[in-house]
Amino acid sequence: MRNAFSEALVRLAKADPNVLLLTGDHGYALFDEFRKACPAQYINAGIAEQNMVGMAAGLARTGFRPIVYGLSAFIPVRVVEQIKLDVAHDKLPVIFIGDGAGFVYSHLGTSHQSTEDIACTRAIPDLSVYSPADRFEVTACMDAAYQSKSSVYLRMGKSDRGDVHAAIPKQKIGALLQARPANAADIAFIATGSMVRTALDIATASYPDAGVWSAPFIKPIDSAQVAAVCRRARTVVVLEEHSVLGGLGSVIAEISAEFAPVRILRIGVRDRFSHHCGTYEYLLNEHALDRAAIEQRIRDFLAAT
Repeated sequence: MRNAFSEALVRLAKADPNVLLLTGDHGYALFDEFRKACPAQYINAGIAEQNMVGMAAGLARTGFRPIVYGLSAFIPVRVVEQIKLDVAHDKLPVIFIGDGAGFVYSHLGTSHQSTEDIACTRAIPDLSVYSPADRFEVTACMDAAYQSKSSVYLRMGKSDRGDVHAAIPKQKIGALLQARPANAADIAFIATGSMVRTALDIATASYPDAGVWSAPFIKPIDSAQVAAVCRRARTVVVLEEHSVLGGLGSVIAEISAEFAPVRILRIGVRDRFSHHCGTYEYLLNEHALDRAAIEQRIRDFLAAT
C-alpha cells in the first residue's frame, strides 16, 4: 500500500508542479523516490504538525496543491482544530495522509495508535474521509482526492494484508466496492481498510453465499447503495480497525436506521485503550480483532437473533 501511495504521489507531482508534499519529519525512506524526482516540491516542516497545516492552508490559497503527510495519530488527531478552521472551513484543496492507522505502530503505545481518526474527521463539514483497503484502492483514492480539488483525509494502514481487488477499481466517489458477489440474503459484510481482507477470508471459509463490500469512502458514502445492501440482508456485519464509536459501523447504522432497518453487528475497537504494548498481531488479539475472535462474535450474534 505504501509503495502504491509513493508511486501515486510521484506521478501526481510530476504531472502538476503545484503539488507539494509536506511532512512532519516522517517518511524518509518512503519519500526517497519523491525527493529524487521532485526535490523542489518537498517540504519537511519538522515536528510542528499544527504549523504544517497552517502552511498547507496558505499554500493552497495561492494555488498550490498541498499533500500533508504524518502518522495518523498526529495527522489528523493532533491537528483537528487546524484542519477544521484553516482548511475545511474555506474548502481548500489540501489532502491529509494519515499513515499507520489503527494498531500498526503497536510497540510505540497508545500515543502512536490511532483508532479514533475517522470519528474525529467525519464530523467536520466539507472534509471527505477515505480509507483504502489495498494498493489498488490507494491509487484510486489518491486520484479521487486530487481530482476532487477539495479537503480530504486519507487513512492508510501500514499493514499490508494482501490485495482485495485484481485491478484499480473504477467507481464513483462514495461507492461501496463489491469485493465478493452476494448469492444469498442471510448475511452481508461491509468492511474498510485492513479489515476487508479479514472479511473476505471469513466469508470465504464460513459464509460462501455472503457478499463482501469494501468501503474506501467513509465520507461521502452512497447512502442509497448502503441501504440496498441492508435491504437484501438479514444481518450486516461491519468490520473496521477503528473505534466502534463514530467509525464505519456508525455510518452504516445511521443509514440503516433511517432507510433500511436491519440487525447490524459492529466489529471494531471497543471503548478502551490498549492495556499493553506488543506486536501488531498481539494487539489485534487483545482487542478481539483477530480472525478467530471475529468469527466467534459473528456466531454468537447470529445465534442470538
